Amino acid sequence: MELAIQLISGVCFLLGAFLILSGGVGILRFPDFFTRMHAAGITETLATSLILAGLMMLAGWGLVMFKLALIFLFIMLTSPTASHALAKAALHGKLKPITYDQPAK
Repeated sequence: MELAIQLISGVCFLLGAFLILSGGVGILRFPDFFTRMHAAGITETLATSLILAGLMMLAGWGLVMFKLALIFLFIMLTSPTASHALAKAALHGKLKPITYDQPAK
């Protein structure tokens, strides 16, 4: 059973690392602010969740797992809220999303 937990935890770590890397590539490659922010926000939330899930599996039941669960809850509440606030501020600042029927500026 211990080996299975370690394998699943390792898979969570690898998937989280892949998502972090793909989010970084998305930030570099996407054309405008809104698509870059989407790449960063979504991958950051999911990657952090996977890494924390892997750590919780390795920690076992106890105080460390409780603290990791609180960190997970905090990330789940703040990351989407921060992404939404950034997008709203960009729209209020007159930053327009790119449309594909006209060239980007």
